[in-house]
Amino acid sequence: MKVIAIGNIGKAPTPEQRQQIMPREVPATLKLCLDGKIEQFWFRQDKPGVIFLMNVESLEQAKATVEALPLVTHGFATYELMQVGPLAPLGMLIQGR
Repeated sequence: MKVIAIGNIGKAPTPEQRQQIMPREVPATLKLCLDGKIEQFWFRQDKPGVIFLMNVESLEQAKATVEALPLVTHGFATYELMQVGPLAPLGMLIQGR
């Protein structure tokens, strides 16, 4: 199942907090990429945060995965999750409907 995880930074960590958290956040995110749970990721251009395209078994697994990230466990980030799939109505065009 594909899930879009939209990250929001509620309150920015101080420079000292960032020095403590980011050395754990970056490897944790990289491990999710290497494990295939995060297929693609982007930095948001509209405000602080990231967006992940996730490949997971369920929305519950996606929720548990992002909620285990250090920025979330320390109260700096939250994620909105959306299940996505193929653009099914396009099938009507190739079936002549």
